[in-house]
Parts: sequence; C-alpha cells; structure tokens
Amino acid sequence: MPILLNSDTPLPSGFPLANLGDLPLQGVTILVVEDSRYACEALRLISQRAGARLRRAETLAAARAHLRVYRPDVVIVDLGLPDGRGEALIAELALSQQRPHVVLGTSGNPAGRTSALAAGAEDFMDKPVESFARFCATLRAHLPGLAPLQQAASEVEDTAINPDPLALQDDLIRAAAALSSDPDAAGRRYLTGFLVGLAHHAHDVDLADAANQPDLESLRLLLNARLTTVDQTAVFSGKSGV
Repeated sequence: MPILLNSDTPLPSGFPLANLGDLPLQGVTILVVEDSRYACEALRLISQRAGARLRRAETLAAARAHLRVYRPDVVIVDLGLPDGRGEALIAELALSQQRPHVVLGTSGNPAGRTSALAAGAEDFMDKPVESFARFCATLRAHLPGLAPLQQAASEVEDTAINPDPLALQDDLIRAAAALSSDPDAAGRRYLTGFLVGLAHHAHDVDLADAANQPDLESLRLLLNARLTTVDQTAVFSGKSGV
C-alpha cells in the first residue's frame, strides 16, 4: 500500500487562496511511484515546502491499488521499478477515464524522456530532482486552475534539499541485500539502474561506476564502505536510532 508522507488535509485543486506567495502547490495531491526512499525524500521535502500533499508507492502493484481508491492530481512515475517498467503505468493512466490531471515520467537516464512521452506522459523530470523552483514551475504549467502566485513560479527562490541520510542508508541496505542473493540477469539490470539513480541523487560518482562494472565483489565492498559512511553521518547529525 502507499506510504503517506505528509498527512496535512489537502484542499481541492485550484482552491482559490490569497497570499499563496511561498506555497505554489497549495492543495495539490501527488502520488510518487518510486522505489528509492532517498529520491522520494527529496520530493517529500519539496512538496512539503510547496504546500502539496504527497504519497509514495514503491511498486507498480502498490500504485495500481492506490489508484483504484484515490485520484491524486499528479502522478510522478519512475521508469525503473521492481515489478516492471513505469511506461506501462503511464500508458494505462493515459487511457483511463479516471486519468489524473498530470502524469509525469522520471528517470536518471535522460533517454527516458522519449519513452515516457511516447507512453502518454505530459512531461518528464530528469533525476535527481533538486530544484524547488523548477519542480513547482513544471507542475504549475500543467495545472492552470491553481490560484495565481505573487510571483512567477520560475522566480520562486530555490530551497536547499537535504534528504535524511537514513533514507540513503535504507536504499543501500536494500541494494546490499539484493546483491547477497546473487541476482539473475534481470535482477542485476534492475539493481544497476537502482544504484545508478541513487548515485546520481547522492552525487556519488564511484558508486555509479561500480554499479556498471561486472565485478559484483567490488560493488559489495563499496556498498559496505558507503553504509559505514552513512551510518557515521547519521550519528554525527543526531539522526541515529530512528
């Protein structure tokens, strides 16, 4: 089932509010279909700052279960997911009578833009998503019913995005566990995509390189080293024991 990341009661899309100023997505509901907790944590922080309400589904199956019950304004679909390709869900939503107002694809591979748009997405977001202003401007461009801002969405001041290092640790632990099970070719392709995307978000060039190498033992050693580093970062930032 989807994981609720922001429990504030949402307002209907386009609900007219005065003085929105720093809340460019006030009342918007978003479903993010994303297997990486770290990547979703960045979107959660942006959405919270923008006044939007965000839920996460980790798989296609969880997203479909959510969409049978709820209708978010925006669905953001990662293209590489544990149980299939995100383009399949995008194509389903494009043909659905209950289509959300906006369907976006996202990937760490810029080539994903072509396949996401071909499947029926309105737009595409390159990973990592780190710009508050760009995220808000992209969504508002496809949600014309929102109340006007005091300034253009593209002129909204960017806010530093610092995801919780424990979210990164969770993703690394998941990847290490998958490696320990000796994944088959399909599992390895998925894991490579997952780790490359995670490396882009964490700005970890060595992890991206290791994920693309055939030597699994080197990748295991690097993951263990990264887990130790993230552990220490969490302790020093006072976030251990969560």
